[in-house]
Amino acid sequence: MEQLHPLQEDPGRDQTREQDRARGCFRRAAQAFLKFLGVRRNRTTTKPTEVMAQPDPSPTELKADPDVTTALTDGTGCCDTPTIVHATKSDPALSDATTDPDSPSMDRTATPDIPLSDEPTNSGPAPPDLTAEADAAMTEGTADTDLVPRESVNSAPTPDIFEGNGVSSPEQVPAFIRNVHQRLTANVTPEEKLLAEFLRVTEAHPADVVLTLLRCAPSCDRAAATLWKIIASSGRTVAKVLPELLPVMEDWPLHSTSTSDGDKTHVFALAATRVIWEILQMLQGPEPLRKYSPRLLVDLLFQISISPEQMPEEVDTLWRECQKQYDLPTDSKRFAVLTLKALLHLECEGVVLSMERKRGWDTLLSADTHHYAVGLLAREMLRASSPLYYRIARCLLRLLTREKTSWELPAMAFLVEVLDYLDMTEWSDSILEVLSRHLWSERPEMRRLC
Repeated sequence: MEQLHPLQEDPGRDQTREQDRARGCFRRAAQAFLKFLGVRRNRTTTKPTEVMAQPDPSPTELKADPDVTTALTDGTGCCDTPTIVHATKSDPALSDATTDPDSPSMDRTATPDIPLSDEPTNSGPAPPDLTAEADAAMTEGTADTDLVPRESVNSAPTPDIFEGNGVSSPEQVPAFIRNVHQRLTANVTPEEKLLAEFLRVTEAHPADVVLTLLRCAPSCDRAAATLWKIIASSGRTVAKVLPELLPVMEDWPLHSTSTSDGDKTHVFALAATRVIWEILQMLQGPEPLRKYSPRLLVDLLFQISISPEQMPEEVDTLWRECQKQYDLPTDSKRFAVLTLKALLHLECEGVVLSMERKRGWDTLLSADTHHYAVGLLAREMLRASSPLYYRIARCLLRLLTREKTSWELPAMAFLVEVLDYLDMTEWSDSILEVLSRHLWSERPEMRRLC
């Protein structure tokens, strides 16, 4: 057997035969003592007796299979050590770390259990072959969660699209997104390849990705927040996702649509607002939002104007779930104000400060004074020479041309403030029509504005 173990001549091993034999005896004695006391460790260990039960390959077998390499587990031929662990050439990471001083440590693939020893890992039993981990788990009980990397299949599902060439059809997108979210929920660190595939799928199928994420995590839990931040890290991806979030926010309180797999579950408008908040925290400038800022601002102002009587119970339930996960305001309307301020910080920070000095944000929260605060916001935008007011006015004019809108008074309050600064050649007919219709409103404040 000495001829089968040339690794004994490895200069990296400085342990003598007597030291290894003594250490193996001490280890077995310590394990027997712990077993006598009934102590069960949390991690699954590979017992020497079980490893010794593996068949010791004969010289004939080793010569017959050229793809099999041998590695000594203890550096000696002592009978107290486990038998040889075999690793195929297709998986060089499974070979003993002591076979090559420059090779990476086995700890990167699996963490062997070393009971009651502070010695380096090369002096203890060699790590078990990963192909035999299932047998060891069946023999000794629960599997060791530290033996497998975070990306292990034991922590989260691994559908075929993870192992294959990715998503090949729109019908696979919802299942792919749900499984990515489930992986992150199980505290699995996402692989770079998986994240690259996630961004590719999001750019190719933004509607399916947005709706699926809003359905499987409406409160935007930790895993979903991570995925939204990954989306926000790519300006090109954000530009494709925002147009899908806007219709959800505008269809208060629920947005009804179908994804490619036929799922027609309603999506909460508040869930989309929660996502906008996460995206705004990641953006460093207004460029990705510049095209959609007016609609976002109008949608947020509308959500702030909703009275408690108009708030469905299911929306309150959703917001309570959001509060459990993050330190958010007790009222969803105050959260909409925070999101509005974050949006304005990117576009015109001076308006946020001037509204703060004039207590405009508090006025915005009251249903009775909401339209006054909207008018104040328009005046502050004009003073700051922000071009945003012009695009907001166009959004509001389109909103007012719809009959039976639920946000007519605040929209008119904003439009009246900026009317003198608009190019009337394009909008004159539409504005006159809107003003004439609302002159007959039952609300005195609306008639005064008209």
